[in-house]
Amino acid sequence: MMARRTTTLTLLTLLLTGCSSTPAWFGQQDEAVLDTHQQTVAAGDEALKESIEGRRGDGTTVLDDSIEPSLKKAAERARSRLDSGQLAEGEPMDETRDLWSRLRNGFAMDHDQGDERVQQQLEWFTRHPAYIERVVDRGRRYLHYIIEETERRGLPMEYALLPIVESAFDPFAYSHGRASGLWQFIPGTGRHFGLDQSWWHDDRRDVIASTNAALTYLDQLAKRFNDDPTLALAAYNSGGGTVNRAIRRNTQSGKPADYWSLQLPQETRHYVPKLIALARIFDDPEAYGITLPPLEDEPYFEVVETGGQIDLAHAAELAGVDVDEIYLLNPSYNRWATRPDGPHRLLVPVASADQFRQGIAAMDPASRVSWTNYQVRSGDNLGLIARQHGTTPSVLKEVNKLNSDLIRVGQQLLIPSARADQNSYSLSQSQRISRKQESAGKKSGGARVEHVVARGDTFWGIAREHGVSVRQVAAWNGMAPGDPLVPGRKLVIWSNNASSAPATAVASNNRSGMVRKVGYRVRQGDSLAAIANRFAVNVRDIAAWNDLNTSRYLHPGQSLVLYVDVRNSP
Repeated sequence: MMARRTTTLTLLTLLLTGCSSTPAWFGQQDEAVLDTHQQTVAAGDEALKESIEGRRGDGTTVLDDSIEPSLKKAAERARSRLDSGQLAEGEPMDETRDLWSRLRNGFAMDHDQGDERVQQQLEWFTRHPAYIERVVDRGRRYLHYIIEETERRGLPMEYALLPIVESAFDPFAYSHGRASGLWQFIPGTGRHFGLDQSWWHDDRRDVIASTNAALTYLDQLAKRFNDDPTLALAAYNSGGGTVNRAIRRNTQSGKPADYWSLQLPQETRHYVPKLIALARIFDDPEAYGITLPPLEDEPYFEVVETGGQIDLAHAAELAGVDVDEIYLLNPSYNRWATRPDGPHRLLVPVASADQFRQGIAAMDPASRVSWTNYQVRSGDNLGLIARQHGTTPSVLKEVNKLNSDLIRVGQQLLIPSARADQNSYSLSQSQRISRKQESAGKKSGGARVEHVVARGDTFWGIAREHGVSVRQVAAWNGMAPGDPLVPGRKLVIWSNNASSAPATAVASNNRSGMVRKVGYRVRQGDSLAAIANRFAVNVRDIAAWNDLNTSRYLHPGQSLVLYVDVRNSP
């Protein structure tokens, strides 16, 4: 493939300079193929020459506007290098190991759009060169794969820069609209394109799966909108229906129906200009005072089959890399291990792939994950045990061959567990959320409380109770306001109302530093005694905290506030 790329650019140079003879270095094998977007053409074909040259009567050449855009751009770039003296006539343009050149050679969109929105984006990027440096540093792991897939499909190479617009190449990016990953798929669209989501993993963050889904989606959208990439991109951002309605409005009003003329949502109006601005910068960074770090045109990672579930810290040891590197290449994993039901593969740096394969082949299958023996106690249920051990009831049922959720006191359960302490899995979902919570707490100045979600809870109600916004509650817990609230989940809130906590709770908090304010919604069959026993508190305290008459019954749905010592609570 790399040799072919050199051949393509060299042949373009020959055609543009009108050379009639072939230099000695242009060998028999080089003459065999010209590979551009999967099209193989005989190198000596006069029709190809004419399509690229467009001969004038005086023998000079002009590029034919009808030829394939990315091929035309490559030819223009060859002419520019000849005219500037950067390349001598007949000299091969060897760009085989430069990923940026491969990116530029595939650009196919119009970058010369004069819309002021493009200029605004260019000015912002030019004023913030450090931003480009950061996103390139994050994207270096993924760019080669994305560029290769975009090229393989014959799509405009500008699409390879879309993760900058969507996520700034942050594989863990999660928006308030519930979009996740490099390509920012929302849950429903993700599932439509086969991106499964579970407690263990989220394929919307899987580098390979999400890239293939995004390019498939963009290709489908382009076909829907007459192969117009600007309309495809707009539809990717705001939905095909939104773009269709905007086109219909303009058509009915006798106005142009191209992207630049449409009345679209504010974000979508700036979405394509941002991508065009980025493409112009990556096409000629020096013109904007930006230096791109060199990136070789070589894969960053390899896919290695693991043969089964594996602890990610153990995988990092076998590969000889830091566990953070494993998470950055495999950001779909939420927990400390790959998901039990596969697919059983990991992306690892190319340099570590052989060592990792050898380690997998030599390891004892029983050591893939660690195991804990647990004896069921009174009051236990599978959900509670699963939460305590960082797993799910379905995993416990599968591992222990249980046919139902019923367990009995004294029963022995085998529970998969992490080999290392939780801090060792610094990019797992829980650790990422924990760091966000602590950072948010320092900024907010509020008091940290834990709210246990009860049936019927809403973000709005919880936020109102603590004097904060819905978006804050969601962000502090790595969620979006539209995410479902599952009963039993603990939410961390930096409450602005915590100063109203009862004196008994404040005093206890001052002594131990481990008391947390917990919201609890009464369930069918609850009693004050049962609730007190469940949270290891006193009935009289519950009554005092909630101004209750202990002689009256509780009713389902009633909200209670508890001050719980987390060391004693389940």
